[in-house]
Amino acid sequence: MQMFKFFIIMLFASLCSYGADEEKSVALFNGRDLTNWIVTDFGTQGMVKVENGMLILNMGEGATGVTWNGDFALPTMNYEISLQAMRVDGNDFFCGMTFPVNADFLTLIVGGWNGTVVGLSSLDGYDASENETGAYKSFQKKRWYAIKLRVQHNIVQVWIDGKEIIYCDTTGRELSIRSEVLLSRPFGIASWYTKAALKDIRLAILDENGG
Repeated sequence: MQMFKFFIIMLFASLCSYGADEEKSVALFNGRDLTNWIVTDFGTQGMVKVENGMLILNMGEGATGVTWNGDFALPTMNYEISLQAMRVDGNDFFCGMTFPVNADFLTLIVGGWNGTVVGLSSLDGYDASENETGAYKSFQKKRWYAIKLRVQHNIVQVWIDGKEIIYCDTTGRELSIRSEVLLSRPFGIASWYTKAALKDIRLAILDENGG
């Protein structure tokens, strides 16, 4: 039954590509409850709840987040994740998305290191603030940002509000994540000392040509 569900998801989502219509991707968050997700037991987390179609990560004493716990496995290559994210309160990252790249993992940090750093942690042991993917961007509180992550052909790309922020070839690189977000594997989203809101979390499966 599990494999059948995954086959249907793969078949349905295989039509997706960057910029694809929303109805051609798969919703990972239903906007009503935490179906297919668990609250990540970081031990530092604030309260997590669903309210008005939003997944709310309340501020904790460190990381607060959710981890995928659905009855089908997410892909590890040739896929896209898109979502809307907002920093409601606080001054650190409001979207720390841990995701697979083949057998390894990376974390996309949006708004880290006092609120402005975007990048991938970690490459060759260097955090987002220290490697070539790190960039600085100002983020307003209580404003939605459209985030799209693509993992294909060992290339990781990230767009924020339609603008490409990251293009990284991971071939031959050492990929790792920080110990603080190990529990986010295989796929999870967290905030850090920050209240965040998330919605419209969607998955698209890509073919070898990006379609």
